[in-house]
Amino acid sequence: MTTRSRFLQLAATLLLFAAIPPATPAAEAPKKLLVVTATVGFPHSSIPTAEKVLAQLGEKTGVFTVDIVGSGPRPRDKAQATAWMEKMTKDLAEKMNPEALKKYDGFIFANTTGVLPLPDKKAFLESIRGGKAFIGMHSASDTFHAEEGAPDPYKSGLIDPYTRMLGGEFRVHYAQVPIDCLVVDPKHPSTTALGDVFKIAQEEVYLMKNYDASRVHELLVLDKHPNDKGVWGRFPVSWCSNYGQGRVFYTSLGHREDVWDPDWKDGKGVRLNSPEVAERYQAHILGGIKWALGLEPGDAKPQTR
Repeated sequence: MTTRSRFLQLAATLLLFAAIPPATPAAEAPKKLLVVTATVGFPHSSIPTAEKVLAQLGEKTGVFTVDIVGSGPRPRDKAQATAWMEKMTKDLAEKMNPEALKKYDGFIFANTTGVLPLPDKKAFLESIRGGKAFIGMHSASDTFHAEEGAPDPYKSGLIDPYTRMLGGEFRVHYAQVPIDCLVVDPKHPSTTALGDVFKIAQEEVYLMKNYDASRVHELLVLDKHPNDKGVWGRFPVSWCSNYGQGRVFYTSLGHREDVWDPDWKDGKGVRLNSPEVAERYQAHILGGIKWALGLEPGDAKPQTR
């Protein structure tokens, strides 16, 4: 082969390699989330809507996939209620035993209530402390209530470990009302789509106990009592925090179906919240989920006031 032929062959080879596009990094596999909607207390009618919306958000974004473990409402018949509890206990044991917890990147408690029969609550909390995500919606704070009778549960140790992880506990709610949620941290992924104020035409607002603002990073608050606008104060609506190596995001919003789903209407074809409210709520929780999974940055340090 002549020198010219070798040169032409080499040039052709180089051109061939130049035409091959560079390898792109493989897309990151979606995170795996366990959505828990089991209830021992009040069963919210919005649970099926919440399950549907969370699954859709995962599918649309490709960020996460969901497994769901629920219970449905407690039957009134005593024998049926016993079988219902046995099935819930079995389902939770299957999805939330210490070995099963390992396959999930995080957990969503969406409108859970009461003392859930977890197979190993300590192992569950330790998995979050070890680096997994926890996301709570609405009555996630009405789950595993603290013991009563302590003037300062944080100091006495009588606060439930779940509440300590979450950062606050449901105390009471009154009638549903219009609310203006003030955005405290507009740079957090859970609030970037909300502007300065997240207005909701109708929602059930939780008033909290065992809540300490110096332990969490506030995201949304009310500056007036939701049911008595003459009473000024600071009423927490949403917050986040670090829990060991894990991240915790909570929003007390999510009671109503039309807060969750822009397409939902009642049996008469009516909704009180606009579709835009539900779209902004979905952006709120999606940002919180991404932050809790460590996919987007955001502050978790308590604010000083």
